[in-house]
Amino acid sequence: MPRTVHLAVYDTLADWETGHATAWLARTGHEIRTVGPSTEPVTTLGGLRVTPDLALDDLRPEDSALLILPGADLWDTGDALAPFAAKARALLDSGTPVAAICGATAGLAREGLLDDRAHTSAVSFYLAATGYRGAAHYVDTDAVTDKGGDGAGDLITAGPTEPVAFAREVLGMMGAFGGGRLDAWYRLFHDSDPAAYETLTAEQP
Repeated sequence: MPRTVHLAVYDTLADWETGHATAWLARTGHEIRTVGPSTEPVTTLGGLRVTPDLALDDLRPEDSALLILPGADLWDTGDALAPFAAKARALLDSGTPVAAICGATAGLAREGLLDDRAHTSAVSFYLAATGYRGAAHYVDTDAVTDKGGDGAGDLITAGPTEPVAFAREVLGMMGAFGGGRLDAWYRLFHDSDPAAYETLTAEQP
């Protein structure tokens, strides 16, 4: 299985939504590569300039362990990011998992990828406004992992206020932590539980 995780980057990307996931994936042995509309620099909502490692057209499902799609204003202001949703379909169809947060969930909804899979987002009526047909599969919770069937890739979704829960699902899917360390990580970063730190940093057998 590839150890490379691809992070989509594009103008107006919401900086705060994927940092926990990518940082801890990198710290636990995964390579993070950025993929943009092209290899031209993009600018995040926080004003950071990012030069993508590769263009979207060059991303092959067999080279990726996971595609992460952050939110961005552009998801709701036109079709500029529609190719990323189409690429998500190609990856899911090939068995490669996809994780989407905030506005990226609306992009997946427009692509029809949430019509028959459990999912969440900011609020149910945000996705309903896309005209999608998956309202019956909406789950009102912090983050959802839908296990792919018939060879399809797993799908993670979360709303914009849940970057830690989003990361919990991503880290769990990728096997970043063993034993009770994933739960400890979540309790530390979500609940500020100091007792979790010892478990998280304990040497593993």
